Amino acid sequence: MQTVVITGGTDGLGKGLALHYLRQGARVLAVGSTPTKGEALLAEAAAVSAADRVAFLQTDLTSVMATKELVAEIESTCPSVDKLILCAQRYRLFGARTVTREGFEHSFALAYLSRYVLSHGLRKALESAPRPVIMNVGTPGVPLGRIHWDDLQLTRRYSGFKATLQSFRANDLHGAAFAALYADTPIRYIGYNPGVVSTGMPNHLPQPLRALTKASLAVLAASVPKAVKPMARLLDEPPAGPFAIYRTTRQLSLKGPAFDQDDALRLHRLTQDLVGAAWGWP
Repeated sequence: MQTVVITGGTDGLGKGLALHYLRQGARVLAVGSTPTKGEALLAEAAAVSAADRVAFLQTDLTSVMATKELVAEIESTCPSVDKLILCAQRYRLFGARTVTREGFEHSFALAYLSRYVLSHGLRKALESAPRPVIMNVGTPGVPLGRIHWDDLQLTRRYSGFKATLQSFRANDLHGAAFAALYADTPIRYIGYNPGVVSTGMPNHLPQPLRALTKASLAVLAASVPKAVKPMARLLDEPPAGPFAIYRTTRQLSLKGPAFDQDDALRLHRLTQDLVGAAWGWP
Protein backbone atom coordinates (compact mmCIF):
# COMPACT_ATOMS: atom_id res chain seq x y z
CA MET A 1 0.00 0.00 0.00
CA GLN A 2 1.35 3.41 -0.95
CA THR A 3 1.69 6.17 1.65
CA VAL A 4 0.92 9.69 0.44
CA VAL A 5 1.66 12.76 2.59
CA ILE A 6 -0.13 15.96 1.56
CA THR A 7 0.25 19.38 3.17
CA GLY A 8 -2.81 21.52 2.70
CA GLY A 9 -4.53 18.15 2.42
CA THR A 10 -7.90 19.23 3.80
CA ASP A 11 -8.78 21.91 1.24
CA GLY A 12 -8.56 22.73 -2.46
CA LEU A 13 -6.08 20.78 -4.58
CA GLY A 14 -4.62 19.04 -1.54
CA LYS A 15 -8.00 17.65 -0.55
CA GLY A 16 -8.74 16.69 -4.15
CA LEU A 17 -5.51 14.70 -4.30
CA ALA A 18 -6.20 13.13 -0.89
CA LEU A 19 -9.58 11.83 -2.04
CA HIS A 20 -8.11 10.67 -5.36
CA TYR A 21 -5.45 8.54 -3.68
CA LEU A 22 -7.87 7.20 -1.08
CA ARG A 23 -10.06 5.97 -3.93
CA GLN A 24 -6.94 4.36 -5.44
CA GLY A 25 -6.34 2.39 -2.24
CA ALA A 26 -3.45 4.42 -0.82
CA ARG A 27 -2.90 5.47 2.77
CA VAL A 28 -3.14 9.27 3.03
CA LEU A 29 -1.72 11.53 5.72
CA ALA A 30 -3.41 14.92 5.29
CA VAL A 31 -1.65 17.79 7.04
CA GLY A 32 -3.68 20.87 7.91
CA SER A 33 -4.30 23.44 10.62
CA THR A 34 -8.11 23.57 10.83
CA PRO A 35 -9.87 20.79 12.80
CA THR A 36 -13.25 21.29 11.11
CA LYS A 37 -11.67 20.79 7.67
CA GLY A 38 -9.87 17.73 8.95
CA GLU A 39 -13.11 16.28 10.28
CA ALA A 40 -14.82 16.96 6.94
CA LEU A 41 -12.06 15.06 5.09
CA LEU A 42 -12.36 12.12 7.48
CA ALA A 43 -16.10 12.03 6.88
CA GLU A 44 -15.62 12.01 3.10
CA ALA A 45 -13.03 9.27 3.44
CA ALA A 46 -15.49 7.19 5.43
CA ALA A 47 -18.08 7.70 2.66
CA VAL A 48 -15.72 6.00 0.17
CA SER A 49 -14.84 3.18 2.62
CA ALA A 50 -11.38 4.59 3.32
CA ALA A 51 -11.69 5.59 6.97
CA ASP A 52 -8.98 3.12 7.97
CA ARG A 53 -6.51 4.57 5.45
CA VAL A 54 -6.64 8.28 6.25
CA ALA A 55 -5.22 10.39 9.06
CA PHE A 56 -5.55 14.10 9.71
CA LEU A 57 -2.36 15.55 11.19
CA GLN A 58 -3.12 18.94 12.70
CA THR A 59 0.05 21.01 12.43
CA ASP A 60 1.05 24.65 12.41
CA LEU A 61 3.32 24.64 9.36
CA THR A 62 4.40 28.22 10.03
CA SER A 63 6.46 26.77 12.90
CA VAL A 64 9.78 25.14 12.04
CA MET A 65 9.72 23.23 15.33
CA ALA A 66 6.19 21.94 14.70
CA THR A 67 7.18 20.89 11.18
CA LYS A 68 10.20 19.01 12.52
CA GLU A 69 7.91 17.29 15.03
CA LEU A 70 5.61 16.36 12.16
CA VAL A 71 8.56 14.76 10.35
CA ALA A 72 9.37 12.72 13.46
CA GLU A 73 5.73 11.65 13.83
CA ILE A 74 5.51 10.49 10.21
CA GLU A 75 8.82 8.64 10.42
CA SER A 76 7.71 6.87 13.60
CA THR A 77 4.56 5.49 11.97
CA CYS A 78 5.53 5.02 8.32
CA PRO A 79 8.45 2.85 7.21
CA SER A 80 8.34 4.60 3.85
CA VAL A 81 6.63 7.49 2.07
CA ASP A 82 5.83 7.11 -1.62
CA LYS A 83 4.63 10.63 -2.37
CA LEU A 84 5.13 13.98 -0.63
CA ILE A 85 2.81 16.63 -2.05
CA LEU A 86 3.37 20.19 -0.84
CA CYS A 87 0.28 22.36 -1.29
CA ALA A 88 -0.05 24.36 1.93
CA GLN A 89 -0.28 28.09 1.23
CA ARG A 90 -2.26 31.02 2.55
CA TYR A 91 -1.96 34.21 0.54
CA ARG A 92 -1.42 37.38 2.57
CA LEU A 93 -1.41 39.89 -0.23
CA PHE A 94 -2.68 42.78 1.86
CA GLY A 95 -2.09 44.12 5.32
CA ALA A 96 0.90 44.59 7.54
CA ARG A 97 3.87 42.27 7.82
CA THR A 98 3.35 39.47 10.33
CA VAL A 99 5.86 37.09 11.85
CA THR A 100 5.57 33.61 13.27
CA ARG A 101 6.25 32.75 16.90
CA GLU A 102 9.81 31.89 15.82
CA GLY A 103 10.29 35.29 14.20
CA PHE A 104 10.00 34.37 10.50
CA GLU A 105 7.95 36.34 8.01
CA HIS A 106 4.68 34.44 7.58
CA SER A 107 4.78 33.60 3.85
CA PHE A 108 8.45 32.66 4.01
CA ALA A 109 7.71 30.28 6.88
CA LEU A 110 4.55 28.60 5.57
CA ALA A 111 5.14 28.46 1.84
CA TYR A 112 8.90 27.87 1.85
CA LEU A 113 10.44 26.82 5.18
CA SER A 114 7.84 24.11 5.86
CA ARG A 115 8.45 22.63 2.41
CA TYR A 116 12.20 22.76 2.90
CA VAL A 117 12.02 20.98 6.26
CA LEU A 118 9.60 18.30 5.03
CA SER A 119 11.54 17.59 1.83
CA HIS A 120 14.87 17.15 3.58
CA GLY A 121 13.42 15.65 6.74
CA LEU A 122 11.43 12.92 4.96
CA ARG A 123 14.14 12.14 2.40
CA LYS A 124 15.14 8.82 3.95
CA ALA A 125 11.52 7.70 4.28
CA LEU A 126 10.97 8.61 0.63
CA GLU A 127 14.11 6.78 -0.47
CA SER A 128 12.71 3.63 1.16
CA ALA A 129 9.82 3.63 -1.34
CA PRO A 130 10.12 2.02 -4.79
CA ARG A 131 9.25 5.15 -6.85
CA PRO A 132 9.36 8.18 -4.54
CA VAL A 133 8.12 11.59 -5.70
CA ILE A 134 8.04 15.09 -4.24
CA MET A 135 5.61 17.51 -5.86
CA ASN A 136 6.00 21.15 -4.84
CA VAL A 137 2.88 23.03 -5.98
CA GLY A 138 3.40 26.72 -6.77
CA THR A 139 4.28 28.89 -9.75
CA PRO A 140 7.49 27.56 -11.31
CA GLY A 141 8.21 29.13 -14.66
CA VAL A 142 6.55 32.45 -13.80
CA PRO A 143 9.14 35.28 -14.12
CA LEU A 144 7.82 37.39 -11.26
CA GLY A 145 9.39 38.10 -7.88
CA ARG A 146 12.92 37.54 -6.63
CA ILE A 147 14.95 36.50 -3.62
CA HIS A 148 15.77 39.48 -1.41
CA TRP A 149 19.19 38.22 -0.38
CA ASP A 150 19.95 41.12 1.93
CA ASP A 151 16.56 40.94 3.69
CA LEU A 152 14.98 37.47 3.43
CA GLN A 153 12.45 38.30 6.15
CA LEU A 154 11.40 41.49 4.33
CA THR A 155 11.80 43.77 7.32
CA ARG A 156 12.11 46.75 4.96
CA ARG A 157 9.57 47.82 2.34
CA TYR A 158 7.31 44.85 3.01
CA SER A 159 4.34 43.98 0.84
CA GLY A 160 2.25 40.83 0.72
CA PHE A 161 2.79 40.47 -3.02
CA LYS A 162 6.56 40.71 -2.58
CA ALA A 163 6.51 38.11 0.22
CA THR A 164 4.32 35.68 -1.73
CA LEU A 165 6.41 35.92 -4.88
CA GLN A 166 9.66 35.50 -2.92
CA SER A 167 8.32 32.28 -1.39
CA PHE A 168 7.55 30.92 -4.85
CA ARG A 169 10.98 31.84 -6.19
CA ALA A 170 12.58 30.26 -3.11
CA ASN A 171 10.79 27.00 -3.90
CA ASP A 172 12.14 27.09 -7.47
CA LEU A 173 15.66 27.26 -6.06
CA HIS A 174 14.83 24.65 -3.43
CA GLY A 175 14.03 22.13 -6.16
CA ALA A 176 17.26 22.89 -7.99
CA ALA A 177 19.27 22.57 -4.76
CA PHE A 178 17.59 19.29 -3.77
CA ALA A 179 18.52 17.71 -7.10
CA ALA A 180 22.11 18.97 -6.83
CA LEU A 181 22.59 17.88 -3.22
CA TYR A 182 21.21 14.36 -3.69
CA ALA A 183 22.49 13.45 -7.13
CA ASP A 184 22.09 9.71 -6.53
CA THR A 185 18.66 9.79 -4.91
CA PRO A 186 15.79 7.84 -6.51
CA ILE A 187 13.44 10.70 -5.55
CA ARG A 188 11.90 12.57 -8.46
CA TYR A 189 11.29 16.20 -7.56
CA ILE A 190 8.57 18.04 -9.53
CA GLY A 191 7.85 21.75 -9.33
CA TYR A 192 4.25 22.08 -10.45
CA ASN A 193 2.17 25.05 -11.57
CA PRO A 194 -1.50 23.96 -11.73
CA GLY A 195 -2.64 27.07 -13.56
CA VAL A 196 -5.85 28.77 -12.47
CA VAL A 197 -7.92 26.47 -10.27
CA SER A 198 -11.20 27.11 -8.49
CA THR A 199 -10.27 26.65 -4.81
CA GLY A 200 -10.96 28.39 -1.51
CA MET A 201 -8.01 30.78 -2.02
CA PRO A 202 -10.23 33.91 -2.42
CA ASN A 203 -11.72 33.39 1.06
CA HIS A 204 -8.61 35.00 2.55
CA LEU A 205 -8.91 38.15 0.44
CA PRO A 206 -10.65 41.35 1.57
CA GLN A 207 -13.87 42.57 -0.02
CA PRO A 208 -14.59 43.60 -2.74
CA LEU A 209 -11.55 41.76 -4.18
CA ARG A 210 -12.86 38.47 -2.74
CA ALA A 211 -16.13 38.70 -4.66
CA LEU A 212 -14.39 39.79 -7.87
CA THR A 213 -11.87 36.97 -7.65
CA LYS A 214 -14.56 34.37 -7.02
CA ALA A 215 -16.53 35.63 -10.02
CA SER A 216 -13.41 35.44 -12.21
CA LEU A 217 -12.57 31.93 -11.04
CA ALA A 218 -16.08 30.76 -11.79
CA VAL A 219 -15.51 31.71 -15.44
CA LEU A 220 -11.81 31.05 -16.01
CA ALA A 221 -10.65 28.41 -13.53
CA ALA A 222 -10.48 24.65 -13.81
CA SER A 223 -12.38 22.65 -11.22
CA VAL A 224 -10.39 20.79 -8.58
CA PRO A 225 -11.26 17.32 -9.99
CA LYS A 226 -10.13 18.43 -13.46
CA ALA A 227 -6.91 19.97 -12.12
CA VAL A 228 -6.07 16.88 -10.08
CA LYS A 229 -5.97 14.53 -13.09
CA PRO A 230 -2.69 15.74 -14.67
CA MET A 231 -1.12 16.06 -11.23
CA ALA A 232 -1.92 12.43 -10.43
CA ARG A 233 -0.57 11.28 -13.79
CA LEU A 234 2.75 13.00 -13.09
CA LEU A 235 2.90 11.66 -9.55
CA ASP A 236 2.25 8.11 -10.75
CA GLU A 237 4.55 8.34 -13.80
CA PRO A 238 7.19 10.95 -12.95
CA PRO A 239 9.77 12.07 -15.51
CA ALA A 240 13.12 10.32 -15.56
CA GLY A 241 15.29 13.21 -14.41
CA PRO A 242 15.88 14.19 -10.78
CA PHE A 243 14.16 17.60 -11.15
CA ALA A 244 11.50 18.80 -13.54
CA ILE A 245 8.99 21.63 -13.69
CA TYR A 246 5.56 21.64 -15.25
CA ARG A 247 2.72 24.03 -15.95
CA THR A 248 -0.26 21.66 -16.04
CA THR A 249 0.76 19.13 -18.71
CA ARG A 250 3.65 21.06 -20.27
CA GLN A 251 7.22 20.49 -19.13
CA LEU A 252 9.19 23.74 -18.90
CA SER A 253 12.88 24.50 -19.29
CA LEU A 254 15.17 24.55 -16.26
CA LYS A 255 17.44 27.11 -17.91
CA GLY A 256 17.64 30.63 -16.58
CA PRO A 257 18.21 32.40 -13.25
CA ALA A 258 15.11 30.96 -11.57
CA PHE A 259 16.93 27.61 -11.24
CA ASP A 260 20.55 28.78 -11.06
CA GLN A 261 22.49 26.15 -9.13
CA ASP A 262 24.82 28.60 -7.40
CA ASP A 263 21.86 30.63 -6.15
CA ALA A 264 20.05 27.42 -5.21
CA LEU A 265 22.93 26.20 -3.05
CA ARG A 266 23.39 29.67 -1.56
CA LEU A 267 19.75 29.71 -0.46
CA HIS A 268 20.05 26.17 0.86
CA ARG A 269 22.97 27.13 3.08
CA LEU A 270 21.20 30.23 4.35
CA THR A 271 18.04 28.25 5.06
CA GLN A 272 19.94 25.49 6.81
CA ASP A 273 21.36 28.10 9.16
CA LEU A 274 17.87 29.48 9.79
CA VAL A 275 16.18 26.18 10.60
CA GLY A 276 19.12 24.47 12.26
CA ALA A 277 21.04 21.50 10.88
CA ALA A 278 19.29 18.18 11.31
CA TRP A 279 18.99 14.66 9.90
CA GLY A 280 22.48 14.78 8.44
CA TRP A 281 21.57 17.25 5.69
CA PRO A 282 24.51 18.12 3.42
